[in-house]
Amino acid sequence: MKRLFTSMAACLLTSAAVFADAPAGYYSSLDGKSGESLKNQLHDIIAPHTQLTYSSLWNYFPQTDAYPEQVNGKLIVWDMYSDNWNTLKYFYYGGTRGLNREHSVPKSWWGNSGSSNSDIEKFLAGTDLMHLFPSDGPANSAKSNYPLGVVDVSTFSNGVSTVGYPVTGQGGGSSRVFEPDDEYKGDFARVYFYMATCYQDYTWKYTYMFIDKSSSYLSLKPWAYNMLLEWAREDPVSQKEIDRNDAVYRIQGNRNPFVDDPMLMEYIWGNRQGQTYAADHPTGDPELISPVQDSELDFGEVAIGSSQHVDLLVKGVNLTGSISVTIYRDDAAMFKAQVKTIPASNANTADGYKLRITYTPTAIGEHKTRLVVSDGGLTGSVGVSLKASCLAVPSLSQLTANPATDVTDSGYHASWSEAPETIDYYVLTRTVYSGSTATTTQLQIDETSCDFDDLHAGETHTYSVQSSRLGYLSVASNVVTVTASGVTGVEGDKRLVVASYHDGVVRVICSEKLANCRIYDAQGRIVEHLPVVEPNQLITLPLGVYIITVDGMTHPVKVVVRK
Repeated sequence: MKRLFTSMAACLLTSAAVFADAPAGYYSSLDGKSGESLKNQLHDIIAPHTQLTYSSLWNYFPQTDAYPEQVNGKLIVWDMYSDNWNTLKYFYYGGTRGLNREHSVPKSWWGNSGSSNSDIEKFLAGTDLMHLFPSDGPANSAKSNYPLGVVDVSTFSNGVSTVGYPVTGQGGGSSRVFEPDDEYKGDFARVYFYMATCYQDYTWKYTYMFIDKSSSYLSLKPWAYNMLLEWAREDPVSQKEIDRNDAVYRIQGNRNPFVDDPMLMEYIWGNRQGQTYAADHPTGDPELISPVQDSELDFGEVAIGSSQHVDLLVKGVNLTGSISVTIYRDDAAMFKAQVKTIPASNANTADGYKLRITYTPTAIGEHKTRLVVSDGGLTGSVGVSLKASCLAVPSLSQLTANPATDVTDSGYHASWSEAPETIDYYVLTRTVYSGSTATTTQLQIDETSCDFDDLHAGETHTYSVQSSRLGYLSVASNVVTVTASGVTGVEGDKRLVVASYHDGVVRVICSEKLANCRIYDAQGRIVEHLPVVEPNQLITLPLGVYIITVDGMTHPVKVVVRK
C-alpha cells in the first residue's frame, strides 16, 4: 500500500515551534531543556492519557486508520503490514476476520511495569492507540515478536512486510527481525521513539531494542536508535501520520511529539544531542488539553451483569476554578462519573486528573450518552460522546493445543485450534522449567499460533491455551510439553501444571477436576493429600521444594515455593 499524501516534513522542519494541531502551550515546558531533562519532560507531557479498553479498539480504527479512498462506497482501514486490501478480502470495516489489533512494540517485551502482563485491560501500553495498528493476520503472525531491523536473508515476504535473518550488527540478539516497507519505516521509527519516551520507566523483559532507563536515559540500544534515525530521516512525516496523530489525540488525550516536531528525535538521539531546545510559550488563557470537543469515548463490549471502567484524562492549563462534570441524555443512568467537580489544582498538574467513568448496563443493546466538562474559567464547554454495547454472557468452547512444530535447540512454533465462536483474543499460558525454577506467564494473542525463540538446553516448556470473550475464559486446553530435543509429550486432559506465586501460594492449572492430588516434600514425605483439585485452585504451602502427582499423570510436577 502506498501513500496518497505528499510529505509535510519540509514545513514541519522549518521551526521547532511548529506543532501541527497541538494545543497552544502543550509543549511549552520543553523550552530551555536538553538531553535527559528534555526527554524526561517529554515523558511527563505524553505519559498521562485516557486508558482505553481492549475490546473498543476495533471501533477506533475507522477514526485513526481510515484509508482516504472508499471502495464501492465502503470504508476500509489502512494496513501497513500488507497489500491484501487490494483483494478486498479483509478490510471492509465491519468484517474483521483476518484483521488483527497489532502492537507494533510486542506485548511479550514488557516486563515489570506495576501491573500483571496477563491483565492486558489494565496494562496502559496494551491499549495505547499510538502504537496499535490494524494488521493482516498472516503478516502479524510472521512478524511475531521480532524486533525491527534490516533483513539480510528473508524467511517471509508479502511485498510490504519482510521477516528474516538480520544484517550484521542488528537484531539485538534476536534470531530474526521484521522490516517494514520503505513507505512506513519512518512511521514505525517515530512510534518507537514515542514508546521509548512515554514508557521509559518500564522494565523490559526482552531487550532486543529497548533498555531500562537505569542503564541509559536514551531507553534504546545504539544500533536501534541509529537505525530508527536513519529510517525517520529517509521517510519523513506524511499527512497520514499527522491525521492519525490528531485522531489519537482526540481519543486518548496525548500526542506523538516526534510527529508534531520531527526534530525532537535529533535533540535526544541524533545530531543535536546536548543542544538546548526552544519551544513556544502559552498564551496564559485557561485551556483544556483533554478531553477534546466532540471526541468519543467507547467502552467497547460488556457482558450483562458486568461493569466497565474507563479513566478519562481531564487536563488543563491556567484553569481558574473547579471543573464541572455532567452526564446527561439518552442512557445516562448506565454511566456514572466518579466525581462531579474536579479542583483546578488537580486538572492543572502535569499528570492531569483521571476521571473514572463506569458503565453498568441494565439491558442488552447499544447505549450512549454525553459527558460535558465546563467552568474552570473556560469559554463555553467541551462535550464528549460516551457509547458502549451490552451483550449476553458468552459460552466458550474448549480448545485443543497442537504439538509444537519447527522445534530447534532455541525455539519452536506453538499453535492451537481456532475458536468456533466470536472471541476477543486467545490467552496462552506458558511455563518454563529451568533447574529448580518454574516461571509461568500468560500472553494475549490474536492469532492461532505463536513463535518462541527462548528455548535453552536443559529447559522444559509447557503451554496450554484458552479463549477470552468479554472478560470470560474458556476451560483450559490440554498441555503440550517441549524440550530442546523436541516435543516430549502432548498430554490429554489429565495433564497438570502448577504455578508458584508469592507468600507460599501455588495455582493448579488443569482442564478438569483431577483426583488424588499428592504433595511430597524434597525428602519424599507426603505433606498433603487432596482427594480432588479444581482448575485454577489455589493451595498454600510452606517455603520449599515439592513434587506433586495426580491420578492419570505420566510424570510428576516439581514446584518451588518462595516467599
